[in-house]
Amino acid sequence: MSKRLLGALLTALALTFAIAACGSSSDDSSSTSSSGGDVSGSIRIDGSSTVGPLTQAVAEKFKEENPGVDITVGQSGTGGGFEKFCAGETAINDASREIEPEEAAACKKAGIAYDDTQVANDALTVVLNPANPNTCLSVDQLNEIWGPDGTASNWADVKGADSSFSADIQRFGPGTSSGTFDYFTDAINGEEGVQTKDYNNVGEDDNQTVTGVEGSEGGIGYFGFSYFQENASGLKAAEVENDKGDCVAPSEESVQDGTYTPLARPLFVYPAATALKEPAVKAFVDYYVENVNEIAPSVGFIPMTSAQLKQAEAAVAGLTG
Repeated sequence: MSKRLLGALLTALALTFAIAACGSSSDDSSSTSSSGGDVSGSIRIDGSSTVGPLTQAVAEKFKEENPGVDITVGQSGTGGGFEKFCAGETAINDASREIEPEEAAACKKAGIAYDDTQVANDALTVVLNPANPNTCLSVDQLNEIWGPDGTASNWADVKGADSSFSADIQRFGPGTSSGTFDYFTDAINGEEGVQTKDYNNVGEDDNQTVTGVEGSEGGIGYFGFSYFQENASGLKAAEVENDKGDCVAPSEESVQDGTYTPLARPLFVYPAATALKEPAVKAFVDYYVENVNEIAPSVGFIPMTSAQLKQAEAAVAGLTG
């Protein structure tokens, strides 16, 4: 056999193996790519608009190491996300509050097992226009502004507020499917979901709260700490008077030491046990818990304490056996 013919045969064999290798990849989450054993497939996530940016940041880091995994992160709100999750439409739900009893019942009926897995902490932040001279607000004052029976329509109506400031109150807040709405109304008004109807409902678009409060001298709104940090140049974060009578600003330190009450809160992801059987989903959730404390501060979130991190690891381990 001539050297030319032998070379042609070897080239043909190499092409055959290359084509076979390319044809072995799959969109199934259970498949493994040929590059370093990285998983491949797709993961659909939805839920909280507060947690969404953190999940997106983790997903981008994960994809750098696992380019074969396609991850979509929706932000239909904690409640809207649980509707999809309990219908089996998503593998993971981002949540800025714990699952509600009716949501848990829907998941149970559909045979979807899960565990709440904390991934970060948050300082739910009350924001004001910088022209507002008030710096600290008590729960009672916030209830005067946001409560269902609140009578304050002007800052001069708020008991104990700076009497020199008489701008009309313009409220901006999330919609009723938001976990932030649920948490804030429970903490401030004493009952989840109960709030004045006299406010600008921004749905899941916290940017509308930013522009609304920036554009109104008497504006007030609330959202996650990360959104405040992104927009701190045009807003002022109010200190909140805690149960000891101390005025405390939202910060990593005040959340972790327990002084920023009652607006400090945990943030969660809810992975489905069945979804965790898929290598891509399990790899992503493992990566999330292992790396989130390093990623969280870069996108404005407050890391978990060591005790919270251990509990999160235990929750994932319990679902995966």
